[in-house]
Amino acid sequence: MQPHRSEYWLHPPREDAEEFGREVQQVCDVYLQAAALEKQGVHAVSSDEKTAIQAIERRITPARPAEPPDGCEPGRHGHAERREHTYRRHGTLTLIVSFLVALGKVRLATAGPTRGERDFQQHVAQVVATDPQAGWIFLVDRLNTHDSESLVRYVAAALGDAQDLGKKGRRGILKCAASRRTYLSDCEHRIRFVYLPKHTSWLNQVECWFGILVRRLLKRGSFRSVEDLKARILAFVDYFNQTMAKPMRWTYTGRPLS
Repeated sequence: MQPHRSEYWLHPPREDAEEFGREVQQVCDVYLQAAALEKQGVHAVSSDEKTAIQAIERRITPARPAEPPDGCEPGRHGHAERREHTYRRHGTLTLIVSFLVALGKVRLATAGPTRGERDFQQHVAQVVATDPQAGWIFLVDRLNTHDSESLVRYVAAALGDAQDLGKKGRRGILKCAASRRTYLSDCEHRIRFVYLPKHTSWLNQVECWFGILVRRLLKRGSFRSVEDLKARILAFVDYFNQTMAKPMRWTYTGRPLS
Protein backbone atom coordinates (compact mmCIF):
# COMPACT_ATOMS: atom_id res chain seq x y z
CA MET A 1 0.00 0.00 0.00
CA GLN A 2 1.11 3.56 -0.78
CA PRO A 3 -1.28 5.83 1.12
CA HIS A 4 0.54 8.99 -0.01
CA ARG A 5 -0.57 8.35 -3.61
CA SER A 6 -3.99 9.02 -5.13
CA GLU A 7 -5.59 8.84 -8.57
CA TYR A 8 -8.57 10.63 -10.08
CA TRP A 9 -11.64 8.56 -10.87
CA LEU A 10 -14.70 9.87 -12.70
CA HIS A 11 -17.65 7.68 -11.80
CA PRO A 12 -20.31 7.38 -14.51
CA PRO A 13 -23.62 9.07 -13.61
CA ARG A 14 -26.48 6.64 -13.05
CA GLU A 15 -29.70 8.60 -12.85
CA ASP A 16 -31.27 5.65 -14.67
CA ALA A 17 -29.35 2.52 -13.68
CA GLU A 18 -31.42 0.30 -15.95
CA GLU A 19 -30.75 2.45 -19.03
CA PHE A 20 -27.05 2.65 -18.12
CA GLY A 21 -26.88 -1.13 -17.90
CA ARG A 22 -28.52 -1.52 -21.32
CA GLU A 23 -26.06 0.90 -22.92
CA VAL A 24 -23.04 -0.85 -21.39
CA GLN A 25 -24.39 -4.26 -22.43
CA GLN A 26 -24.89 -3.05 -25.99
CA VAL A 27 -21.23 -1.99 -26.23
CA CYS A 28 -19.98 -5.25 -24.73
CA ASP A 29 -22.20 -7.29 -27.06
CA VAL A 30 -20.60 -5.63 -30.09
CA TYR A 31 -17.13 -6.47 -28.77
CA LEU A 32 -18.04 -10.08 -28.07
CA GLN A 33 -19.72 -10.51 -31.46
CA ALA A 34 -17.09 -8.62 -33.46
CA ALA A 35 -15.40 -11.72 -34.90
CA ALA A 36 -18.72 -13.19 -36.06
CA LEU A 37 -19.80 -9.84 -37.50
CA GLU A 38 -16.51 -9.57 -39.41
CA LYS A 39 -17.20 -12.90 -41.10
CA GLN A 40 -20.62 -11.56 -42.11
CA GLY A 41 -19.04 -8.49 -43.71
CA VAL A 42 -19.79 -6.06 -40.88
CA HIS A 43 -16.81 -4.17 -39.44
CA ALA A 44 -16.97 -3.07 -35.80
CA VAL A 45 -14.60 -0.19 -35.13
CA SER A 46 -13.85 1.74 -31.97
CA SER A 47 -13.23 5.40 -32.84
CA ASP A 48 -12.04 8.45 -30.92
CA GLU A 49 -9.75 11.47 -31.00
CA LYS A 50 -6.52 12.12 -29.13
CA THR A 51 -6.06 15.86 -29.02
CA ALA A 52 -3.18 18.25 -28.31
CA ILE A 53 -0.36 15.79 -29.00
CA GLN A 54 2.72 17.97 -28.57
CA ALA A 55 5.59 17.96 -31.06
CA ILE A 56 8.34 18.21 -28.43
CA GLU A 57 11.99 18.30 -29.48
CA ARG A 58 14.23 17.30 -26.61
CA ARG A 59 17.75 18.54 -26.14
CA ILE A 60 20.08 16.01 -27.73
CA THR A 61 21.77 14.50 -24.71
CA PRO A 62 22.17 10.74 -24.28
CA ALA A 63 19.80 9.36 -21.66
CA ARG A 64 21.35 7.73 -18.62
CA PRO A 65 19.97 4.19 -18.42
CA ALA A 66 18.34 2.77 -15.33
CA GLU A 67 20.67 1.09 -12.89
CA PRO A 68 19.90 -1.63 -10.32
CA PRO A 69 21.10 -1.34 -6.71
CA ASP A 70 24.66 -2.52 -6.17
CA GLY A 71 24.50 -5.17 -3.48
CA CYS A 72 28.27 -5.04 -2.97
CA GLU A 73 28.40 -1.38 -2.04
CA PRO A 74 26.67 -0.41 1.25
CA GLY A 75 24.10 2.35 0.84
CA ARG A 76 24.17 2.22 -2.94
CA HIS A 77 20.70 2.60 -4.47
CA GLY A 78 19.61 2.12 -8.05
CA HIS A 79 17.89 4.84 -10.06
CA ALA A 80 15.41 5.17 -12.89
CA GLU A 81 16.33 6.18 -16.43
CA ARG A 82 17.29 9.85 -16.60
CA ARG A 83 16.36 11.92 -19.63
CA GLU A 84 17.07 15.54 -20.50
CA HIS A 85 14.34 17.84 -19.22
CA THR A 86 14.96 20.76 -21.59
CA TYR A 87 12.87 20.78 -24.77
CA ARG A 88 11.28 22.98 -27.47
CA ARG A 89 7.62 22.94 -28.47
CA HIS A 90 6.80 22.96 -32.18
CA GLY A 91 2.99 22.83 -32.05
CA THR A 92 0.28 20.24 -31.53
CA LEU A 93 -1.58 17.62 -33.53
CA THR A 94 -4.96 15.92 -33.24
CA LEU A 95 -5.15 12.22 -34.07
CA ILE A 96 -8.41 10.46 -35.01
CA VAL A 97 -8.22 6.67 -34.96
CA SER A 98 -10.63 3.88 -35.87
CA PHE A 99 -9.58 0.58 -34.31
CA LEU A 100 -10.88 -2.63 -35.92
CA VAL A 101 -12.10 -4.71 -32.98
CA ALA A 102 -12.16 -8.17 -34.60
CA LEU A 103 -8.53 -8.04 -35.77
CA GLY A 104 -7.03 -5.69 -33.17
CA LYS A 105 -5.69 -3.44 -35.93
CA VAL A 106 -5.91 0.27 -36.66
CA ARG A 107 -8.22 0.52 -39.65
CA LEU A 108 -7.41 4.18 -40.26
CA ALA A 109 -5.58 7.00 -38.52
CA THR A 110 -5.91 10.61 -39.67
CA ALA A 111 -3.98 13.52 -38.22
CA GLY A 112 -4.54 17.25 -38.47
CA PRO A 113 -4.63 20.51 -36.51
CA THR A 114 -8.30 20.36 -35.42
CA ARG A 115 -11.01 17.97 -34.26
CA GLY A 116 -14.22 19.68 -35.39
CA GLU A 117 -17.35 17.99 -36.71
CA ARG A 118 -16.06 18.13 -40.29
CA ASP A 119 -12.81 16.44 -39.26
CA PHE A 120 -14.67 13.50 -37.70
CA GLN A 121 -17.20 13.25 -40.55
CA GLN A 122 -14.38 13.14 -43.11
CA HIS A 123 -12.56 10.52 -41.04
CA VAL A 124 -15.67 8.32 -40.97
CA ALA A 125 -16.09 8.77 -44.72
CA GLN A 126 -12.50 7.66 -45.30
CA VAL A 127 -12.98 4.61 -43.06
CA VAL A 128 -16.15 3.56 -44.92
CA ALA A 129 -14.38 4.13 -48.26
CA THR A 130 -11.93 1.33 -47.39
CA ASP A 131 -14.85 -1.12 -47.89
CA PRO A 132 -17.80 0.86 -49.29
CA GLN A 133 -20.31 -2.00 -49.54
CA ALA A 134 -19.68 -3.47 -46.08
CA GLY A 135 -21.65 -2.88 -42.92
CA TRP A 136 -20.06 -0.60 -40.33
CA ILE A 137 -20.59 -0.22 -36.59
CA PHE A 138 -18.77 2.72 -35.01
CA LEU A 139 -18.39 2.68 -31.23
CA VAL A 140 -17.98 6.27 -30.04
CA ASP A 141 -18.42 8.44 -26.97
CA ARG A 142 -20.99 11.25 -26.74
CA LEU A 143 -18.81 14.12 -27.88
CA ASN A 144 -20.96 16.51 -29.91
CA THR A 145 -18.88 15.95 -33.05
CA HIS A 146 -20.02 12.30 -33.00
CA ASP A 147 -23.68 13.19 -33.56
CA SER A 148 -23.29 16.29 -35.71
CA GLU A 149 -25.39 17.56 -38.60
CA SER A 150 -22.50 16.85 -41.00
CA LEU A 151 -22.35 13.23 -39.87
CA VAL A 152 -26.11 12.71 -40.25
CA ARG A 153 -26.07 14.18 -43.75
CA TYR A 154 -23.10 12.00 -44.74
CA VAL A 155 -24.71 8.79 -43.42
CA ALA A 156 -28.03 9.61 -45.11
CA ALA A 157 -26.23 10.17 -48.43
CA ALA A 158 -24.18 6.98 -48.05
CA LEU A 159 -27.36 4.98 -47.37
CA GLY A 160 -29.27 6.60 -50.21
CA ASP A 161 -31.80 7.99 -47.74
CA ALA A 162 -33.57 10.84 -49.53
CA GLN A 163 -36.04 11.77 -46.78
CA ASP A 164 -36.25 15.30 -45.41
CA LEU A 165 -33.81 15.45 -42.50
CA GLY A 166 -35.34 18.62 -41.11
CA LYS A 167 -33.48 21.65 -39.81
CA LYS A 168 -30.99 21.82 -36.96
CA GLY A 169 -32.54 23.37 -33.86
CA ARG A 170 -36.00 23.44 -35.42
CA ARG A 171 -37.46 20.13 -36.60
CA GLY A 172 -36.95 16.59 -37.84
CA ILE A 173 -33.96 14.30 -37.46
CA LEU A 174 -31.53 17.22 -37.27
CA LYS A 175 -33.46 19.04 -34.53
CA CYS A 176 -31.31 18.08 -31.53
CA ALA A 177 -28.47 15.82 -30.43
CA ALA A 178 -30.89 13.16 -29.15
CA SER A 179 -32.80 12.98 -32.46
CA ARG A 180 -29.54 12.83 -34.44
CA ARG A 181 -28.20 10.03 -32.22
CA THR A 182 -31.44 8.09 -32.65
CA TYR A 183 -31.04 8.25 -36.43
CA LEU A 184 -27.33 7.42 -36.41
CA SER A 185 -27.81 4.43 -34.09
CA ASP A 186 -30.67 2.86 -36.07
CA CYS A 187 -30.00 -0.89 -36.15
CA GLU A 188 -31.48 -1.14 -39.66
CA HIS A 189 -28.78 1.07 -41.12
CA ARG A 190 -25.74 -0.42 -42.86
CA ILE A 191 -23.65 2.34 -41.24
CA ARG A 192 -24.60 2.88 -37.63
CA PHE A 193 -23.17 4.18 -34.37
CA VAL A 194 -23.19 2.72 -30.87
CA TYR A 195 -22.80 5.38 -28.19
CA LEU A 196 -20.99 4.73 -24.93
CA PRO A 197 -22.61 5.97 -21.71
CA LYS A 198 -21.19 9.19 -20.29
CA HIS A 199 -17.82 8.97 -18.51
CA THR A 200 -17.07 5.41 -19.64
CA SER A 201 -13.97 5.93 -21.77
CA TRP A 202 -12.65 2.70 -20.22
CA LEU A 203 -15.21 0.91 -22.42
CA ASN A 204 -13.63 2.26 -25.61
CA GLN A 205 -10.99 -0.14 -26.96
CA VAL A 206 -9.26 2.58 -28.97
CA GLU A 207 -8.33 4.22 -25.65
CA CYS A 208 -6.22 1.12 -24.91
CA TRP A 209 -4.46 1.62 -28.23
CA PHE A 210 -3.80 5.28 -27.39
CA GLY A 211 -2.08 4.03 -24.24
CA ILE A 212 0.20 1.83 -26.36
CA LEU A 213 0.99 4.80 -28.61
CA VAL A 214 1.95 6.95 -25.61
CA ARG A 215 4.15 4.30 -23.99
CA ARG A 216 5.86 3.11 -27.17
CA LEU A 217 6.36 6.38 -29.04
CA LEU A 218 5.20 9.66 -27.54
CA LYS A 219 6.53 9.40 -23.99
CA ARG A 220 10.20 9.16 -24.98
CA GLY A 221 9.99 10.63 -28.47
CA SER A 222 11.68 13.76 -29.77
CA PHE A 223 10.07 15.45 -32.78
CA ARG A 224 11.56 18.24 -34.88
CA SER A 225 8.19 19.53 -36.16
CA VAL A 226 4.49 18.75 -36.36
CA GLU A 227 5.14 17.12 -39.74
CA ASP A 228 7.80 14.91 -38.16
CA LEU A 229 5.39 13.98 -35.35
CA LYS A 230 2.68 13.07 -37.87
CA ALA A 231 5.05 10.96 -39.98
CA ARG A 232 6.35 9.10 -36.92
CA ILE A 233 2.82 8.38 -35.63
CA LEU A 234 1.66 7.03 -39.01
CA ALA A 235 4.83 4.94 -39.26
CA PHE A 236 4.09 3.52 -35.81
CA VAL A 237 0.54 2.65 -36.94
CA ASP A 238 2.01 0.60 -39.81
CA TYR A 239 4.53 -1.05 -37.48
CA PHE A 240 1.82 -1.87 -34.94
CA ASN A 241 -0.46 -3.41 -37.57
CA GLN A 242 2.35 -5.57 -38.95
CA THR A 243 4.00 -6.76 -35.75
CA MET A 244 1.85 -6.18 -32.65
CA ALA A 245 -1.81 -6.28 -33.64
CA LYS A 246 -4.08 -8.90 -32.12
CA PRO A 247 -7.69 -8.85 -30.88
CA MET A 248 -8.13 -7.68 -27.32
CA ARG A 249 -9.36 -10.31 -24.89
CA TRP A 250 -12.49 -8.54 -23.74
CA THR A 251 -13.68 -10.01 -20.44
CA TYR A 252 -16.02 -7.29 -19.11
CA THR A 253 -19.61 -8.26 -19.89
CA GLY A 254 -21.56 -5.42 -18.30
CA ARG A 255 -21.61 -6.54 -14.67
CA PRO A 256 -22.14 -3.67 -12.20
CA LEU A 257 -18.96 -2.00 -10.95
CA SER A 258 -18.53 -1.80 -7.20
